[in-house]
Amino acid sequence: MPPFTEIIKFKYGSKHDDDNIGIISPPYIPSYASPDLEKIHNPDPSRIQLTWIGHSTFLIQVAGINILTDPIWSARASPIAFIGPKRVAHPGITFANLPKIDLVLISHTHYDHLDRPTILKLGNAPHYIVPTGVSKWFDREKIINVSELSWWQKEMHDMVGITAVPAKHWSKRGLVGTDGAGWSGYLLETPAGNIYFAGDTGYDDEYFKEIGRRFNNIVLSLIPIGAYNPRWFMKRFHLNPPEAIHVHQEIGSKHSIGMHWGTIKLTSEPLAEPPLYLAREARAVGLPDDAFTVMKIGEMRVI
Repeated sequence: MPPFTEIIKFKYGSKHDDDNIGIISPPYIPSYASPDLEKIHNPDPSRIQLTWIGHSTFLIQVAGINILTDPIWSARASPIAFIGPKRVAHPGITFANLPKIDLVLISHTHYDHLDRPTILKLGNAPHYIVPTGVSKWFDREKIINVSELSWWQKEMHDMVGITAVPAKHWSKRGLVGTDGAGWSGYLLETPAGNIYFAGDTGYDDEYFKEIGRRFNNIVLSLIPIGAYNPRWFMKRFHLNPPEAIHVHQEIGSKHSIGMHWGTIKLTSEPLAEPPLYLAREARAVGLPDDAFTVMKIGEMRVI
């Protein structure tokens, strides 16, 4: 966790120390696709079906299991309904149109990843996979269908194996004190290929290389590309697009999707900038056009 003085400087200090990357971003207008509700409620269990809800929330459907990642349907990422970072793009699927959810993956306890109103709506019906120290939050909310996984620990759900993997981040619900909660990404081993959900993370020289060594056939990765400025503060905790490309390469991912952008204004880079930055850097390193892309909100891809 960063020192309290750095958090205050980030929230209330100068925003003029961002990286100058030479990209002029247009005004941000969210791009939507109409969700295919027929496929959402009748997925092909032999394929990976992915729908972007927004931010770090995806609906992953594979092997007959419906999985949500870091679900947030609230209007703000905040403990208070009328104060805090506001959603600028509505969810790609309405909560009412979701299929039955079997698993929920929680990467850490920040409000844009662990959203209390959404969790209370989901209730005890799904099984929750959470990092070490996070189940006590669920206990307080009377949600008991929870498994805590430490890094490299694995749990099976039918034909899908879920392993918690390292991430470089922090986990906290308030400005002061400590709540003892951990953070992680997840690697899903499925009959249709392996899926990596990075959660929130900064770059680390070893973490992603080790994930790539331990797991092959990563056919799909969900990697954050936004909330990276100001770099003096965010570099330790959030990837920028060039670092996200390094992660894509080091884990040996076949296809990667950029997440954690275009939904909630959290940091000082323009909301439209991350995908432009990603595309420029992907071209610079010679990635194929379909190797690392972004989705429209509500868009579905079947792999």
